[in-house]
Amino acid sequence: MYFFLVALILSAILTFGAIKLFSALKIFDIPDEGRHRHGRPVPLGGGVAIFLAFWLVVGYVVFFTNLFGKNLHSHDLVGVFWGGLLLLFVGLLDDKYHLSPIVRLGAIACAVVIAISGGVGLVKITNPLGGVLILSKAVAYGLVFIWLFGMTSTVKILDGLDGLAGGITIIGALVICGVALGERWHQPDMALLALIFAGSILGFLLFNFSSAKIFLGEGGGMFLGYILGVLAVISGGKFATALLVMSIPILDLCRVIIVRFRRHQSIFQGDREHIYYWLIDKLNWSQRKVTLVLYLAAAGFGSLAWLLQSVGKLLALLFILFLMGLLAMVINKTAEINSSSLK
Repeated sequence: MYFFLVALILSAILTFGAIKLFSALKIFDIPDEGRHRHGRPVPLGGGVAIFLAFWLVVGYVVFFTNLFGKNLHSHDLVGVFWGGLLLLFVGLLDDKYHLSPIVRLGAIACAVVIAISGGVGLVKITNPLGGVLILSKAVAYGLVFIWLFGMTSTVKILDGLDGLAGGITIIGALVICGVALGERWHQPDMALLALIFAGSILGFLLFNFSSAKIFLGEGGGMFLGYILGVLAVISGGKFATALLVMSIPILDLCRVIIVRFRRHQSIFQGDREHIYYWLIDKLNWSQRKVTLVLYLAAAGFGSLAWLLQSVGKLLALLFILFLMGLLAMVINKTAEINSSSLK
């Protein structure tokens, strides 16, 4: 808990500085009539504060304590650091110069390869039907690549409302922390790493929750998803645990990609098709209400990771998929009723 508080306080101080710095550099998110409907220009670059707070505290633990034990090898974190730095750098360039989506995707792919080359990987995963599956190197590398690439992209896209991406990532980190502390896993070093990550985000979230004084920026959103994905891998392949927390954003992203593909529009073209925009546009919910409801959903689904074993988690994911489809139908029907009543 001590290092959680240190990370939180350090992140808050750095975020306050980032607001001043990026305002002076005029790196802003400019409001418009589409996805960016905040009332004034808001500085970007909050991810810099999270990055610095996280790695400064992690660095202290690595060099001045022995709290990272047998489950976590500090040399594995070197590749994670450089991959995260690449994402942050490219994200800052994107915030300033609006790079093409292909450049961002290339940066994510490179960051993931750097992390894998540095030692982030798997030997086995839990079989949902019982036992474990031993993975070949090729399968393990491919699985980790897809996982980290997907998580990085998902959280970046989730950053559409004040506090949404940061809050849900905190929930994911805390769920992984709780599972790591359980009797089955007993990974106090992994729990500590997840706690430091959560504290680093929470210090930023104090300035990012509605109405935000600073945004994550492209690099910040990618960094959050990247580290959350790494935590799931290095803590023993807790994919189902992270998937339960991130189930709504991941399924929503898949749905939006399908919708854009069917409309013959670029899958990289931003719009207001995501579920959090639907709840605002079709049900007239406030940003804060949408954010809190999605927090509650992530926490509720994440808590299942503490209660269920492998098969149960798989069934829970299928149930969430069913709920997402049902929710989409309800939102559309409610919007039709509201529209008819206004005529």
